[in-house]
Amino acid sequence: MHDISGLFPAHESLGAVSVERAIAELRAGRPVMLTETAVRLLVYPAEQLDSHAADSLARIGGARLILSEQRLGRLGVERDGPGLIALPDVNLDRISALILDEDARIDAPVVPPIPAEEAALDLLRLAHLLPAALLIRLDAPVAGLNEVAGCDIRAFRARKITSLRLIGRAPVPLEGAPHSEIAVFRGGEGLRDQAAVIVGEPDLSGPVHVRLHSACLTGDLFGSLKCDCGDQLRHTVKFMAENGGGVILYLDQEGRGNGLATKIRAYGLQAKGYDTYDADEILGFGLDQRRFGYAARMLDLLGVTRVRLMTNNPKKIEALRAAGLEVSDQRIQGRPTPHNIHYLATKRDRAGHLLDVDVPTAED
Repeated sequence: MHDISGLFPAHESLGAVSVERAIAELRAGRPVMLTETAVRLLVYPAEQLDSHAADSLARIGGARLILSEQRLGRLGVERDGPGLIALPDVNLDRISALILDEDARIDAPVVPPIPAEEAALDLLRLAHLLPAALLIRLDAPVAGLNEVAGCDIRAFRARKITSLRLIGRAPVPLEGAPHSEIAVFRGGEGLRDQAAVIVGEPDLSGPVHVRLHSACLTGDLFGSLKCDCGDQLRHTVKFMAENGGGVILYLDQEGRGNGLATKIRAYGLQAKGYDTYDADEILGFGLDQRRFGYAARMLDLLGVTRVRLMTNNPKKIEALRAAGLEVSDQRIQGRPTPHNIHYLATKRDRAGHLLDVDVPTAED
């Protein structure tokens, strides 16, 4: 028997490794086995279900569908946590309606989950998949299934924050900010790297202009008019270049932490008239899934302890203060346009963003 423990990074626990492997399996459409004390669960992501997988799960028997409290609320069941619905047969149309249709209603009793079943939902969120899974109790381990423990899923985020490390940095001249540098960090949740853009030469002994910018492919890269993300990013680079420099943390948190695929699904619902938060709720998500512990750790590794945060989101301010940083804020806002004005107003009214926008009335 060979001892390969030395091949794993010293900071990495085997539990965290098993979670990362489970994330990769679920994103590839393969089931995993989740264990907690005497419980074994087969976990299959509901959004990946096809006829072949449905037939296989039906042959095993005993499948149940777990849904988040937000999705259950849209189905007409108000709960303060997730719930389970029995699946006497694994019917693709029924399951698709229960996890995606905006007009679907609950069609069976809902029962509360045990901790292992709740951990399955958290694992799906880490994988940037819809928070909906088919679960089957197993009597014994199944060969070929990646095994992951519920306790390791719950501890994963905190462990990954402490394992975050700087991989490399290099000068990268930017338009409007030719004296800039990009630093890359590894160890973020879900196998995703994070980046910091250091604009100019900020004085780290004083308050440093900082922006926590969640990646937005549609706005940052393609100039989408549905949001103000690209505007905020480009304005921040220009401002920092002209005002003593600063640090932009470019965080892989697409769609408020829900992932790109969910974001595009939500855009489809918005095209039908739902606002940004209602669209996310239909898909099973709360107002905002983002966490900013990684951002605080990145700033610590860069030597930043005092922050002048460029944001309109009070939750970002609270998160950095909770992490022990000294934080003042500087308001930032993108351009209101006919395409994003209702989006900005919704963020102001429903999530408390500090935005100055006026929604035109029919008479205007």
